Amino acid sequence: MTKDKEQMTKIKFATVWLAGCSGCHMSFLDMDEWLLELANYVDVVYSPIGCDLKEYPAGVDVCLVEGGVANQDNLELIHEVRAKTKTLISFGDCAVTANVPGMRNMLGGSEPVLKRGYLELGDVTPQLPNEPGIVPELLEQVLPIHELVSVDIFLPGCPPDAARIRATIEPLLKGEQPKMEGRAMIKFG
Repeated sequence: MTKDKEQMTKIKFATVWLAGCSGCHMSFLDMDEWLLELANYVDVVYSPIGCDLKEYPAGVDVCLVEGGVANQDNLELIHEVRAKTKTLISFGDCAVTANVPGMRNMLGGSEPVLKRGYLELGDVTPQLPNEPGIVPELLEQVLPIHELVSVDIFLPGCPPDAARIRATIEPLLKGEQPKMEGRAMIKFG
């Protein structure tokens, strides 16, 4: 980030949280002081961190997407994000492989998952959630995002550590591609 700040146009930056634990976003916050420097180069236009925006904007330059695609809302959002984003980063193991949310795939579809979670394990008033428009319909399987939309950069880790996140974002601020190679950048878990 050597360009004069006054001459530099800020990039539109977003983060999205799908089916995951938010650990990747917590790791993002672990970049500590560098977040202050990052703020000089980006306008955060959408994120679950400190924003309450309901609509994903057009013209996003870089977006980190955490989590797998588990329900109808996730599916619609990932298609919208891809359509409105130049560089989409699959952020963390859940986004890259479906990881822990994908473990429900072993139960064989959404119906056994719902029955187990809400009827068999329900305590006082076991019932299936059914509130169209409020409770999103589960997909039959949790999918990694690259199975549904094209991904520009894969950033594995559970979660990826702050140094890896910074090493991925920082070159993008200079118009360069990050080097996603070697254990420090591409190890899972």
